[in-house]
Amino acid sequence: MRAAELFERDVIPAEIARQVGVSHQIVSDWRKAWRRNGRDALRSAGRAGRKPKLSDDQLERVRSTLLNGAEANGFATDVWTLSRVAEVIERLTGVSYHPGHVWYVLRDQLDWTWQRPARRAVERDDAAVERWVKRRWPQLKTLIARGAATERHESRRRATILATVTGSKRCRALSFLVPRARLKN
Repeated sequence: MRAAELFERDVIPAEIARQVGVSHQIVSDWRKAWRRNGRDALRSAGRAGRKPKLSDDQLERVRSTLLNGAEANGFATDVWTLSRVAEVIERLTGVSYHPGHVWYVLRDQLDWTWQRPARRAVERDDAAVERWVKRRWPQLKTLIARGAATERHESRRRATILATVTGSKRCRALSFLVPRARLKN
């Protein structure tokens, strides 16, 4: 009804669009309807689309159950997955959701966000990482700046520069295309 008040005060459509947060074209359509049938033409037709499967009470039960944690709900670890949440929703409410759709329930109705757990290798050697960043990384940046690292090397061999932090072959790699002859250990 804010738009109707602004129409009555002869506010220009661009300003109404800015204040209400819609496009100029929507305001033009609203104004046309308002001129024909007054405020009643601007009343909402109700919710568009399918009604939610879960009521507000059911959502609140799901929310409080999820806040207790996954382990408290009988799972081996305290990490919520979409499949686990779908299982809890079905157990509490009898409503079945595909795990892929559970994300929309979590995000849009329960206001949850996705968080990636921080992971670090058990073998990680912070001192070795620091040494690599201070010594080896500047060498690699110099190679790149000089043009030694190119997107296409004539032999099309891919040289992988390993950040050998742990001394094992299980470490992550930074991949560049670098002529093998230019690499120094």
